[in-house]
Amino acid sequence: MSVSQPRRVTCGELRAQASGDRVELSGWVNSSRDHGGLIFIDLRDRFGLTQLVIDPRAIGEAASLRAEDVIRATGLVRRRPAGTENEKLETGEVEVAVDALTVLNRSKTPPFPIHTDGEVDESLRLRFRYLDLRRPHLQRNIALRHRAVKAVRDYLDAQGFFEIETPMLIKQTPEGARDFIVPSRLHPGDFYALPQSPQLFKQLLMVAGFQRYFQIARCFRDEDTRADRQPEFTQIDLEMAFPTQDDVIAVMEGTLANMFFEALGEKVPTPFVRLSHAQALAEYGSDKPDLRFGMKLQDVSAAFAGTEFKIFAAALAAGQAIVGFVESGGARRSRREFDALAATAGEFGAKGLVWIARAADGTKSSMPKTALTDELMGALERAAGFSVGDAMYLVADAREAAQLIAGKLRLHVADERGLRDPRRFAFCWVLDFPLFERDAESGALTPAHHPFTAPAPGSESLQGDPLQLRAQHYDVVLNGMELGSGSIRIHDPAMQRKIFALLGYSPEEVERRFGFLLEAFEYGAPPHGGIALGVDRIILLMAGGQSIRETIAFPKNQRFQDLMIDAPTAVEPKILRELHLRVDVDPVRRP
Repeated sequence: MSVSQPRRVTCGELRAQASGDRVELSGWVNSSRDHGGLIFIDLRDRFGLTQLVIDPRAIGEAASLRAEDVIRATGLVRRRPAGTENEKLETGEVEVAVDALTVLNRSKTPPFPIHTDGEVDESLRLRFRYLDLRRPHLQRNIALRHRAVKAVRDYLDAQGFFEIETPMLIKQTPEGARDFIVPSRLHPGDFYALPQSPQLFKQLLMVAGFQRYFQIARCFRDEDTRADRQPEFTQIDLEMAFPTQDDVIAVMEGTLANMFFEALGEKVPTPFVRLSHAQALAEYGSDKPDLRFGMKLQDVSAAFAGTEFKIFAAALAAGQAIVGFVESGGARRSRREFDALAATAGEFGAKGLVWIARAADGTKSSMPKTALTDELMGALERAAGFSVGDAMYLVADAREAAQLIAGKLRLHVADERGLRDPRRFAFCWVLDFPLFERDAESGALTPAHHPFTAPAPGSESLQGDPLQLRAQHYDVVLNGMELGSGSIRIHDPAMQRKIFALLGYSPEEVERRFGFLLEAFEYGAPPHGGIALGVDRIILLMAGGQSIRETIAFPKNQRFQDLMIDAPTAVEPKILRELHLRVDVDPVRRP
């Protein structure tokens, strides 16, 4: 046997041509099998699996090895006996006959299986996240995230962008969600805020003359707990000087196309589909449209003009709209299935759902037969392509409400039919958003994007109904999920002050919160614009996962708790005194 110095290799490296080499491998015991006096170990590291063959009579410790023990093994590479190769492994043609073994660390029995991706309670997984991260799908997801983010950096660097870091301890400014607040020990009674985004700093970098900035930015929002949100998240953040809206869109399409190709090998066609905000709502019932399938919405109000169907007649008389869509082949559904869809529509907010099924042997519907005239069926065929074999679903309500309800039902039907293929990627842009909207609770005027968004050409005077003003605001959407938002910014301090005034900010509040930005705009601020995309969401769609927690190394749970390190927790009274803070509630102690 050769006693030459072994070559150090990874567990995913060896191939048949390495036969006869003496090697050293280190990793985790993935599994152990005793076959006729020989012990077979699958040794695992980040790079793959290699089969070890050990004679326990020569190496007694081999018999005691358990899953997740950490070992170092040395031996000769040899081809596996004919018929025993494992085609599922890249190293499946070879094995290592071990002649020396060192146990580097023993493992307790893990609380769940590591070498498979079976179902495990999420709380248990998050409690032992360092073990969960060893599991195959999370190893793949984190590797995918690395490749995707690297592709972003490489592409933007080639486009002349500088990666510039912005501060984590900043001034509190309104950006739509609550800030995380950090007390200052050196300035008693004063607080920093953690950034919801680098928005103001990237605008200041344009004033500073860098012209093309990007950052893989950490952001923080103290939102109410929601199923698939995280209090800290990562954005691809960029800003450009002297751009048109089309310039920003072109850079972002190139970034995403390169990202998907380098990380997934997926060729994304460009340019992406573009929809106006109004068109997206009219055709898909959402400003985050899923374009992987058809079933576009149709306003068929005109087809029901003069209808004898009292519910629709009353809706039209009240100025409401009748919105629906056609399910190709839907006529074969049973009455029970149509009733279930009606119940689902009710959960989405519909006052009722009308369905019509055109089967070969006749038409059936939840409408009275007397209302199903030949004129109506002809009008629906012309308006919506409603043919024999199809079903049509109709909702009557205020136009926007009817669109939203029908849009949700469209997605529900698509899910039932398996039309939302996670392996298909359908990008689009949604453009021409409103500049302002009303807060649902207070009724106050608020920015539809943020207060630094420039009005669209034709809206610069800010005259008339604020809700009719349009913005130079654009969203990029993939498979029904918003990846990110951007806009051309206001660079004129006078225009920015007008926007703040419309939003109800007093001059004193503007100066206190944004004086530094307005002052910067008075020193030759260039026109500028940019966008920010959510990395976690992009990786989720790339991986075909169900939760963004599957794309983040150390996420919080749905209540924004870190179960592994037990955070958040109470702070010692001494530290509170140093920060000049007093807590007037008892901290809730978790068991």
